[in-house]
Amino acid sequence: MVVAGCDVGSLSAEAVIMDNGSIISFEIIKVRPRPEQSAGDVMNAALSKAGLTLGGLDYCISTGYGREKIPFANDNISEISCHGKGAQWLIPSVRTVIDVGGQDCKAISVDENGNLLNFIMNDKCAAGTGRFLEVMSKTLGVGLEELASLAVRSKNPLPVTSQCSIFTETEAMCYVNEGEKMADIAAGINQAMARRVKALVGRIGIVDEVCMTGGVAKNSGVLKSLEEILQVTIKKMPEDPQIIGALGAAIFAKEEMQK
Repeated sequence: MVVAGCDVGSLSAEAVIMDNGSIISFEIIKVRPRPEQSAGDVMNAALSKAGLTLGGLDYCISTGYGREKIPFANDNISEISCHGKGAQWLIPSVRTVIDVGGQDCKAISVDENGNLLNFIMNDKCAAGTGRFLEVMSKTLGVGLEELASLAVRSKNPLPVTSQCSIFTETEAMCYVNEGEKMADIAAGINQAMARRVKALVGRIGIVDEVCMTGGVAKNSGVLKSLEEILQVTIKKMPEDPQIIGALGAAIFAKEEMQK
């Protein structure tokens, strides 16, 4: 039984192919101008890696912002449910999932089967999202990966207090102009982001164990700051954290076939 999940988000698209309950391939790309184009490109790449074609899929579920515009999907499910399902499938003990995407942040509670119990979402402001980190990295003149590695080397994180991305950018630029160390500015940015995520997670409550999904989970600086502020150990995903939404969609597809 070959099933697939396709996640078309605001900044990236992911596809996961599963065969008899095991991941056999996945792909991640930057989004194209249209959701259906993103879905087609990422799915074809994942299928090619698996030595398959679209006709070889028994069932496919789409998720993400563009989930309703994917012509080859048999059904669609919200990314909130898919991230919860995918994370708990990989780490069965997980009950709280923090998903930081390109343009939103979600705190998700799941049960022992990965089913959604509760969630809260911030999609009104870029603060606390991947887009926030993109803006800050450009302000500092470094890449996203360098922003993460810089912060880990900091010995004196600088306070970044603004609640708005635009004002935070101004704060960071002031530090640059004052000649402050880039590592300390980067660490302050990560701590500011972690505080925003904490405020969101606190509204549904943290139940152990905790994991983080989405592209921002690859940022070791944010991860470290979040662990310190939440006072928890965040479980590391055994697969790329950016594919968890697509993985959850594939698991839902498998469950649908089993019915």
